[in-house]
Amino acid sequence: MATPRAVKIPRTPALPHAVRLPAVRTDRSAPPVGVGHERRVNVAGTQRAVRLSLVFVVALVAIYAGFVLYDRTTPGGTAPAQGNGVLLFTGLFLLFAIGGVIVTLTPAPRAIEIREDAVTVVGRWGRRRRLSSLGLLSVAVVRKYPEGLLASGPVAMVEVYGEDMPRRSYLVEEDLFAGANPLPKRT
Repeated sequence: MATPRAVKIPRTPALPHAVRLPAVRTDRSAPPVGVGHERRVNVAGTQRAVRLSLVFVVALVAIYAGFVLYDRTTPGGTAPAQGNGVLLFTGLFLLFAIGGVIVTLTPAPRAIEIREDAVTVVGRWGRRRRLSSLGLLSVAVVRKYPEGLLASGPVAMVEVYGEDMPRRSYLVEEDLFAGANPLPKRT
């Protein structure tokens, strides 16, 4: 019969204090995935982009419905058998709706992943863009939006610039790029 002995369970080490950034809000950010890796989710920026695209589509539907109703009720309008005018309206409506939603949602990334050597921006459509490390990035606030009906928190349109990379514009929560070098607001 074997004698019972203690079993040591290995635990993952805690992240070093130097890796944690002071402006991270734990209520909106996912916990760090690995050593030296932090993921910040763009909650308010996503909310603003989605709600703004919904407002755009609803306004477009109202305009489309008004045009179709006007076309059907006016004398000399297109009859059901001659629906080419309405078909053209429908095609333009779909083109503008899809294009507007894409243009509205694209600048709002899903999240950013911060490592010691680089920052990765996870785009709305799944594209991952690797930038310089957070300390080497410069962030300029182009426009600030207060919290309200479109977003639950303050949102900013920012331009991110780093070594050997062009300026990129993102619609993000105000503190998503906390730790980067702030630039003065552009006028």
